[in-house]
Amino acid sequence: MSTYLVSQADRSNGRGTATVVREAIAGGIDAVQLREKHASAIDRYELGQNLYELTNEADIPLIVNDRVDLAVALDADGIHLGDGDLPIQVAREQLGEDTIVGRSVATPEAARMAEAAGADYLGVGAVFATGTKDTRPSESAIGVDTVAAVADVVSIPVVAIGGITSENAGRVAAAGADGVAVVTTITEADDPAAATRELHEAVEAGHEGATQ
Repeated sequence: MSTYLVSQADRSNGRGTATVVREAIAGGIDAVQLREKHASAIDRYELGQNLYELTNEADIPLIVNDRVDLAVALDADGIHLGDGDLPIQVAREQLGEDTIVGRSVATPEAARMAEAAGADYLGVGAVFATGTKDTRPSESAIGVDTVAAVADVVSIPVVAIGGITSENAGRVAAAGADGVAVVTTITEADDPAAATRELHEAVEAGHEGATQ
């Protein structure tokens, strides 16, 4: 998951989420998360059906944010959990062993606990200040050094989130993040496909720089 799109219709400049996702797929996005926290369950379900078709055709995972029941209903590839959601083990029991389970963390200690509980990947952040992710003060703008500290203590993939742009994605990739998750960098872009490609290039450049 070098580039991971988190959906949010009210940041899509009047375009439908499915349109943004379609363009991001054309740009090479690696994963899509159905978020839309302020939408009703039925609206998220109907949107999820459309996104499932798009992601399934592109052979990339569709991850559902928070709602295990919605992930089951959509036969989604995975679930992303936060502090107020079901425990990882319970979610996996509901969804099956093959389901991708992600967990939001903001500290190395939380990262170790999530890995021990069976998470498949970690969403680390908010790395930089952001207006799209509700976070406690202790979990806001945690910085690139924290991403590096998390990457040092776990063996599962680390995806950095929160204020990520093509200008700073290379820094978090060089610090140890396997990938980055974004909302506005892609959804607000005039050309989501081009924005996705720029983000991917920045992540790859960061990885290459870290190995030299």
